Amino acid sequence: MAKDSSFDVVSTVDLQEVDNAYQQTARELTQRYDLKQSHATIDFDKQAKTLTIVAPSDFVAKQVQDVFGGRLVKRGIDLKAVNWGKPESASGGNLRIRGAIVMGIDKDLARKISKDIRDLKLKCKVQIEDDKLRVQSASKDTLQQVIAFLREKDYGIPIQYVNYR
Repeated sequence: MAKDSSFDVVSTVDLQEVDNAYQQTARELTQRYDLKQSHATIDFDKQAKTLTIVAPSDFVAKQVQDVFGGRLVKRGIDLKAVNWGKPESASGGNLRIRGAIVMGIDKDLARKISKDIRDLKLKCKVQIEDDKLRVQSASKDTLQQVIAFLREKDYGIPIQYVNYR
């Protein structure tokens, strides 16, 4: 009997690239004419994987988000990798927006992805392992069909396909 081929479905983000995008955004906030006097700031906590934008208004906060998003895209990171929260009031009449970096696939989403793959009625097995999924099949063509199917779907997080063997 032939050995099964497999691949893993994961959601990872290179934190060094996020840090580089954050540093470029912080530098641009001090240099760009329309943002220089706004007193807007952006902070990145690598340990907690969170971003915090503090700005005097919603408009300025959205501009900082756009600048940061542009830096992420230039570094090859999907915009879905940051889950932005709702704007909240901060001290001094400012506005605070917190964002969390999405790392891994949570259990509910893993079950949904697994169910979607099983609904394809292809000859493959799907296993949920911590924060990733492993898809196995005897046919590499079947695995290619699963990857093509998952690329068409939008699950709200960046998904990568690794360990294809």
